[in-house]
Amino acid sequence: MIGHTSVYGVRIDDETRCAHYHSTFDRIAIQFYCCRRFYACFDCHKHMCDHSHQVWPQDKFDYHAVLCGSCGKKMSIHEYLHSDFLCPHCHVSFNPGCRFHYPLYFEWTTN
Repeated sequence: MIGHTSVYGVRIDDETRCAHYHSTFDRIAIQFYCCRRFYACFDCHKHMCDHSHQVWPQDKFDYHAVLCGSCGKKMSIHEYLHSDFLCPHCHVSFNPGCRFHYPLYFEWTTN
C-alpha cells in the first residue's frame, strides 16, 4: 500500500517496483481501466488477473490513474504523459523507458 492506495503486483516494494520492473526509476503504478485497481505493471496485471486488460481511452486522460510510488500522490494520465519523467508533486525521476509501453496502458496514436 502506498499512502492510502492499494497497489497490486508480484513482489512489489515500498515504491511500487515489482519483479518485472525494478530499476531505481521504476516508481509508478497505473490504475487499470478494466478493473480500476492499481498494478505495478502490465505483467503484474496479466499474472494476477483473470481478465484481459483494457487501455484508458483518450477522452478519460483527465482521470487520476497514475500513482507516484515515492510520494503516494495520484496524477492524471495527462499530467503523467506531460511530466517530462518527473513527479509533479515530489519531483523524483520516473523511468523514461516507460514511454515505450504507453500503448499497453493508454489509447495511443503516433501522430
